[in-house]
Amino acid sequence: MPDRARTVRRLAFWSIPLALGVMALKFVAWFLTGSIALYSDALESTVNVIAALAAFIAIGYAQKPADTGHPYGHHKAEYFSAVLEGVLIVVAALLIVHEAIGGLIAPMQIEAPALGLAINGSAAVINGIWAFVLIRAGRRYRSPALSADGHHILSDVVTSVGVIAGLILAIMFDQPRLDPLLALIVAINVLWQGSKVISASVGGLMDQAIDPADEIRIHEIIKAEADGAIEAHDIKTRMAGQVSFVEFHLVVDGGMTVEQSHTICDRLEAALKREVDGIQVIIHVEPGHKAKEEGVQLG
Repeated sequence: MPDRARTVRRLAFWSIPLALGVMALKFVAWFLTGSIALYSDALESTVNVIAALAAFIAIGYAQKPADTGHPYGHHKAEYFSAVLEGVLIVVAALLIVHEAIGGLIAPMQIEAPALGLAINGSAAVINGIWAFVLIRAGRRYRSPALSADGHHILSDVVTSVGVIAGLILAIMFDQPRLDPLLALIVAINVLWQGSKVISASVGGLMDQAIDPADEIRIHEIIKAEADGAIEAHDIKTRMAGQVSFVEFHLVVDGGMTVEQSHTICDRLEAALKREVDGIQVIIHVEPGHKAKEEGVQLG
């Protein structure tokens, strides 16, 4: 297994025990205080545990090599993990709303607030550090599952900070109804984060084009490395997890031999793979009369 794939899988694995530990801390904080806001924060952490497990399984499957049944590889498996995480986030938000409404109807005083808030705060610190690690790794290794997990954990950190600050105010001003109101705010934030995770993942499942900056780079590489060709047109890209696919038609002189045109294609493919990380290239060679005005002129 390449170092890159091994690193992604290792990070995904360690997300599981970390998520379990953070969830345990948050449930202890809720148990000590009886706070609905802290309960909502703990409930969201259960989603983190399930999501971490799903991401680990999906990343392992996505790294399987291409086979006869899946000739383009299994890269899109990570998107399914991210979509699942988004759905679970929405379910958690609905459960939080249910608890918050009950708390508004029958508010309760918070017990042992200092200890509960301190425990919840330590969980938030752990989450913040790990979210930074996952987001950075997800961006570097182009892993949708790691990125989705990292951004979700980061939203969990923001939620925890807001809950802690709000509960301090609720205790200071003796306003127990602030506790379930905070839970409702948590639910709204969770719903928003879940919608973003789902939207980003669906884009990958629908063969969304790669980043515009990378597309511009691909055009520049084709112009620089296609010496001997006339034009490149119908340049299409799509992303699938850690892999990007580019496909285009390369127009050459009709009198050029197959070997000469193949040499140009080899040069182009090598340059693209050297300059764009994780790219797969498909080039269709066409004779001169197939040129299009809207294509990239090379001659």
